[in-house]
Amino acid sequence: MKNIISFFADWFSFAGGQLANIRLADVFDILILASLFYLIFRFLRERRAARFFVGIVGLLLLYGLSVALGLHAIKYVAGLIFQVGILVLIILFQPEIRSALESVGEGKLRRLKFTSKRKREEKEIVSMIDAICEAISDIQRVKQGALIVIERTTKLGDIVRSGVELDANVNAYLLRNIFYPKAPLHDGAVIIRDRRVCAAGCFLPLTQDTDISRQMGTRHRAAIGMSEMSDAVILVVSEETSKISIAYNSRISHDYNYQSMREELLRILLPSSYEDVMQRQNGRNSVK
Repeated sequence: MKNIISFFADWFSFAGGQLANIRLADVFDILILASLFYLIFRFLRERRAARFFVGIVGLLLLYGLSVALGLHAIKYVAGLIFQVGILVLIILFQPEIRSALESVGEGKLRRLKFTSKRKREEKEIVSMIDAICEAISDIQRVKQGALIVIERTTKLGDIVRSGVELDANVNAYLLRNIFYPKAPLHDGAVIIRDRRVCAAGCFLPLTQDTDISRQMGTRHRAAIGMSEMSDAVILVVSEETSKISIAYNSRISHDYNYQSMREELLRILLPSSYEDVMQRQNGRNSVK
């Protein structure tokens, strides 16, 4: 026990001395090294080598523990493993290493480094909106009903649990299949969370507002009720009139088409980038 306490006391004393002498160049050195480790992690996490590297981290922890506790046998064995570790890595993971080097040559890692998180999220949101608008327009065309909730900052866990939980990409084909009249989940609402289809067949609370027009059906009342208790955006397709409506911030608007629906969703979900997205879209259309 005294060895452990002494080890950590010496370590903290050493760390304090190093922090006192830290330079600006050291900060850049650490940031560059952290970026390198992050890129390696991004590259490996979807590959079989990731599990192997988890084992390496475990061995490092074991080696550090053996040094701290004075376990000489474990320290000796772990040292032998690390001596041949690089050669083993090269032999076992030759395909992954080659793929990484090819990615550097093609500039993939550079694009990954300089592509901001904000731009990636913006692209994903636009792709989600396009898929929803395509599905809603097709559902309207065949005179079917639909109810889609896009979750924002207010979490809708209770609503999700009322239906069947899913985890799928937002896809126009999937949404159309869910709302097909003979599908088992078509009567409820679809919940979209973090740009993924989170649940289907969910029950929404109905609005208690007595001033709502009697012409509005259950889907519209559920959409307004959902917008009253959260900041979600709710899209409705009326099965009777085939009209598209959007409920947001305790209000509901009607008579959307594909273009106006898309612009409204972009305005709500991408308020800071709305003008840029529309300008890029108009630029592409003018080129066409």
